[in-house]
Amino acid sequence: HPLRVRWAEVDAQGVVFNPNYFLYADVAATEFLRALGVVQTTTPDLLESYVVDARASFRAPARFDDLLDIEVRVDRIGRSSYALRIDVMRDGAMLVEVWLTYVRAVDGASIPLSETFR
Repeated sequence: HPLRVRWAEVDAQGVVFNPNYFLYADVAATEFLRALGVVQTTTPDLLESYVVDARASFRAPARFDDLLDIEVRVDRIGRSSYALRIDVMRDGAMLVEVWLTYVRAVDGASIPLSETFR
């Protein structure tokens, strides 16, 4: 998923403010799931999925007006959870690696992902 860094996303040092990478990861993850047809066919799974772990490894900064390429892939699918790996790159160079783990839950208790979602 291509994404251009906007002025509001950089800090006083002129680099992307670290929490914005999680926003970028969320946008790319949604577009990834849309491209797979998940958004259209398994909305309950998505509406009941919550991030329970979010991690990032920062290697190099992005700056205003950089064009980023964000790659998403499924890292793991379990009974009630799934994990995505999101790589944020510029011109083929890795800038940030993000890992997001989601759990499907209702009223605070995990429930299985639907077979359609899996």
